[in-house]
Amino acid sequence: MSLQRITDSLNVLFASHSIVFWHDVEGEFSSVVENLSLENVKLIRLHETPALQIKIDIERHPEQRWLLYSSNPEPDPKIDWLLDIRLRSKSFKADSTSILLDDLGLASQTLRGYLKERAKFLRSKDRVERLKRLVVATDNADDLDRKMLAVLTRADQPELFSILQRLFAALVCEGEVDLNAQPKIWQDILSNDLGDAFWRLAKAQFGYAENEPSLRDLLFRILVTDCCRSMTGDPAEALKHFILPERKLAANASVFASRWRSDLTHFTSYNLLTAAVAQDLELGRVLSAFSADDLSEVMTFEAVERRIISDLKDRILSGAGAAMDSVLALIARRRDGHWANPILANTNELSRALAASYDALEAAAHFLTLKAQYHDGFSFASNEAGFSRYQTELFRFDQLYRHFNRAAEAVEPMGWAVLHGLRERIESIYSGWFIPQLSSAWGKLLEGETGLLASWRIPGIINQQDFFNQVVMPLSDGGAKRIFVVISDAFRFEVADELVQTINGKSRLKASLSSLLGVLPSYTGLGMVSLLPHQTLAYKINSNLDLLADGKPVSTMEQRNAYLGSYSGVAVKAEDLLAMGKDKGREFVRDRRLVYIYHDRIDLIGDKQSSETKTFEAAADTVVELAQLVSFIVNSLNGSNVLLTADHGFIYQESPLEEADKSALSEKPEGTLRAKKRYLLGQGIGVNDKAWYGNTALTAGTEPEGSLDFWVPKGANRFHFAGGARFVHGSAMPQEIVVPIITVRESESELAKTKVVSISLLGASNKVVTNTQRFEFIQNEAVSERVLARSVVVSLRDGDKPISNEQTVTFDSTSQLLDERKRSLLLTVLSGSYDRNKDYFLVARDAATKVEVLRAPLKVDLAFSNDF
Repeated sequence: MSLQRITDSLNVLFASHSIVFWHDVEGEFSSVVENLSLENVKLIRLHETPALQIKIDIERHPEQRWLLYSSNPEPDPKIDWLLDIRLRSKSFKADSTSILLDDLGLASQTLRGYLKERAKFLRSKDRVERLKRLVVATDNADDLDRKMLAVLTRADQPELFSILQRLFAALVCEGEVDLNAQPKIWQDILSNDLGDAFWRLAKAQFGYAENEPSLRDLLFRILVTDCCRSMTGDPAEALKHFILPERKLAANASVFASRWRSDLTHFTSYNLLTAAVAQDLELGRVLSAFSADDLSEVMTFEAVERRIISDLKDRILSGAGAAMDSVLALIARRRDGHWANPILANTNELSRALAASYDALEAAAHFLTLKAQYHDGFSFASNEAGFSRYQTELFRFDQLYRHFNRAAEAVEPMGWAVLHGLRERIESIYSGWFIPQLSSAWGKLLEGETGLLASWRIPGIINQQDFFNQVVMPLSDGGAKRIFVVISDAFRFEVADELVQTINGKSRLKASLSSLLGVLPSYTGLGMVSLLPHQTLAYKINSNLDLLADGKPVSTMEQRNAYLGSYSGVAVKAEDLLAMGKDKGREFVRDRRLVYIYHDRIDLIGDKQSSETKTFEAAADTVVELAQLVSFIVNSLNGSNVLLTADHGFIYQESPLEEADKSALSEKPEGTLRAKKRYLLGQGIGVNDKAWYGNTALTAGTEPEGSLDFWVPKGANRFHFAGGARFVHGSAMPQEIVVPIITVRESESELAKTKVVSISLLGASNKVVTNTQRFEFIQNEAVSERVLARSVVVSLRDGDKPISNEQTVTFDSTSQLLDERKRSLLLTVLSGSYDRNKDYFLVARDAATKVEVLRAPLKVDLAFSNDF
């Protein structure tokens, strides 16, 4: 210790005391004590001056400060002639151990020997400085060992769980796992003589006591123990020998594994290491004997997720019938776990694929359940009944087919074959049963003297060409100062239904969905023009078959903008309006009463051979983009009246088409002016038994002298496949002509505000008596357009300190029955001593916002269970 350090330490003592005793037992500083620069301090060597003289000198000079130095040990109080002075003085020690005790703020002198044993660790000034931030005065040797381990591993907290996370993470280097590695931080532990201390901690926390311990073996035992504890029934024989032997302490393995995989800083290492352990265990083979129900609570390994997905897929394919409810419940449970959690789905490719697998399974389960309701096919008593049935129920086939394929596409990059059989079944039903059956039943509505093609009118349904007069004008007449009309190209009814759900999840916005009977042929030029304000529509017979509204050209964006000017209106592309931002956007619409906004995503992607396979991706993007557009209109442009509609819908199927899907025409009829995959337009083209035919005067309201004859293929057939054929529109199937109208209004009413569901804890018991205990909750109200689902993270806590694992549970039931809104979960209590008279708490926090939504007091009394 340097003279300056001694001087500084003595000056600190003299600041509060006038007398300091220094017993330098080894005489280490005897020769230099005279050289200390201490102001107004008189040095007395105790062995050179009689005790009585010292007493007299001190009494006579009360203003003097005294340093009483001796190279002998401190005398026994019974023979200490200076005891009275010593009791009102301070004692100083300058040996390294004493200095360390003082620097670390440790109160117990019994740690002097321990600190000498830890000389290697304490040799580093940096390590000592970091240790000082963790030490408290009452720490014992075990506490200090744990904190030294935390310093060496740079753990977030000075406790074994954090130390282990750092050690295990060190087995991963640049994304590569070496389970047998001796990482540098482990070598640091060994070189500082703390290896035994680490294994003592592992024994105390997990009951791990092997003759030849290793990080690899400890990792295996923790993970396998967590896995087997969560299984239903007996664990696999191939895993039993890895299970930690002490049942009470083995529960800590589950708590640790749960915290590790939910830690956003360390879960990546968890994923990589568990994959390596699973591979070494050949876990895929081991788990093949277990059902999804056996594994429903196991979150340890990704291999478990694959086994559950495979089992659920088989159950869905086998036609589980009433058991589909249990399949859907299992899917919901797994989404609340680690591997397929939607919150983590965007963090890595594996989680995305697992989450998408469950999305596909859920869509398939609903699709097959819906199919079972119509095993005899479809029949409609009237045009009105058929139209109504599609927009209330049958559109779900299209929606679920889209959701399934969209999810399955997200799994494909992984190269997994698990969904292939299910994909073939869904495709077979959709393309080989649903579309043909619907085509047959729908065709019967269209044909004949009383068929829809004979009138193109359905009671209670507005025709598309009457949109402005019967939908927009009533709003204007009702006092609306400005009306926004958003037209999205090929925005199918089932996609609109999804958008309505999205919009209604936003406070202050209320969206409702209805429909129009689309024009026929159902193609963009005619559909777009029919939505404009007009008295008359007519074709101009030229090479482009341009359309005229009230005699004015309206086929291009520029022409529509000029035309709408006479209605105090404007036409603009959606992306151009959004690019203006708030201020320029407000200026742009300020003097307009009518704003037509054109959006194009689905048709832009689907109507090209090179990109038509991305149609369902485009549909998902459309929902997001239109929701953003509506928010911009309402929040930035003060739009309180917004209508969203489409020019037409579309038909799309994943499987390649065959010749049987063609309504082959040997040659175009004379008079043909335009020939597309799903329609022909011309003059005097006659009739064809392979096509439905008519005139746009009836099906689109065009003026007789400006109308055209048309043919459209029956059902879902195509006239030809050129330029792509999976995505089509133009004919009269409901997917094409049931045109959505979404009406969006802004409201400050309490009824227009959204809220998340509230939850309550069920059961009268408020005592935890076992290491693993089940808790049951009730979702207080059903999820609806205005009552939103919520996920919560539940744990047991001592104040704010967790004393259990954490479990995520989602409350998203739409059922009106209380029993169907119950959710349960298992929590594992960390082993330790708990005061049976103290209040601990069951705490639930919102998974997204971390806001506490429930805190229930309870007692923890594990004494009884720990006896067995």
